[in-house]
Amino acid sequence: MSGSDIQGFGAPVATSKGPIPYLKAASWAVCIFILANNTMLMSHWSERRGVWDDLGYLRQAHLFQRFGVGGLDTDARQDDDHFYFKALKDIGLDEKGDFKRFVSHNFMPATNKLVLQSPPGVGFLLALFPEGFQVVPLYFICSLVVFLYAILLIGLAKTLSSLAVCAAFGWASIIFMINPAKASYSVAPTLAICAVAGWLTAMFCSERSPRKRLMQAALIGFLLGLSVNLRIANLFLASGYCAGFAIWFVKSRRPGVLLEASLYAGSLVLGMIPTLVSNTINAGSPFNTTYSPGDATLPQYSPEVLRYYLSDVQSLLIAFLCALIAWTFAFRRESGPRAVAALCSLTVVLNLTFFLTHPQFTQYYLLPFTMLSFWSLLFSLVYTARQPDTALEHAA
Repeated sequence: MSGSDIQGFGAPVATSKGPIPYLKAASWAVCIFILANNTMLMSHWSERRGVWDDLGYLRQAHLFQRFGVGGLDTDARQDDDHFYFKALKDIGLDEKGDFKRFVSHNFMPATNKLVLQSPPGVGFLLALFPEGFQVVPLYFICSLVVFLYAILLIGLAKTLSSLAVCAAFGWASIIFMINPAKASYSVAPTLAICAVAGWLTAMFCSERSPRKRLMQAALIGFLLGLSVNLRIANLFLASGYCAGFAIWFVKSRRPGVLLEASLYAGSLVLGMIPTLVSNTINAGSPFNTTYSPGDATLPQYSPEVLRYYLSDVQSLLIAFLCALIAWTFAFRRESGPRAVAALCSLTVVLNLTFFLTHPQFTQYYLLPFTMLSFWSLLFSLVYTARQPDTALEHAA
């Protein structure tokens, strides 16, 4: 890779000549193949695969389909049609009508209820589809969203080096929609939101119009707020933006930055309203968690957690992300990509601080913030081909 190509990641080149148009077409063909393969694999999935969390999400969907908004109340006594008991029996857990043994449920003393621990977002999405055929269409639609953004990212690449990076990431992003996203029904919609939010973040940091920047800040906040309804831990996706807005305002003292931050924060809370309402109904307060003490424990260092993540592919993805961030700071001078790189740095540090000190670990915990950062940074790098500098130059 030549020095000019390294420094020209996303720089405009003639696309009517050379191999780039053909390589883009080939890259798009690979994306289509991966999506088709994923769809074929998904078509054979069972909604009774024996994972406890799955049944919780499906029970929430069932409650929404039965009671509408009233389905936010996940009290075990709502299972008067024995939907959950039947589901438990389907996976070999014959609970024989004993509410106290409901899996994925926790007792809330404040409301005297045994309730689902997960927030309502995944159940709401599943409820949009007919019972018995809910998981496959949810995953397909989320995969289609990621596929479309991968196609867009590849299409924006202007050099061989940028095309290689964008294509490799685009392929990986579609593959991740079933592996490891299949591990939890909350992951696929989270990754779809990360793709959209990353694209908006890149546009926000490359936008000159104050009016459009306000709209983009609000949309990013709302999307990340919605993601909290899928997984409470998605709240940490928003942490880098909160810290970034605070730093930008302290450095610039510009009222515009304060207004953007306020719109972002307000929209973030607005997107979280379903979970706040659900917490109030089920746990007695919008700020009371329905999760078990094991999930809500204080941060603590655990060598087991560190060893797990160091031996997992997630650590390799984070290493690639950190290398791309360092490359951006070293070779790019435009304020847009550098601002996004700084934002990604904050997101990585804050999320790793939480997840590496959290006693629970699995193969997808580090994936959402990593993918959000990749989408943001790669879109920013390719967008600067059309907008060589940004409105953030005064804030940064």
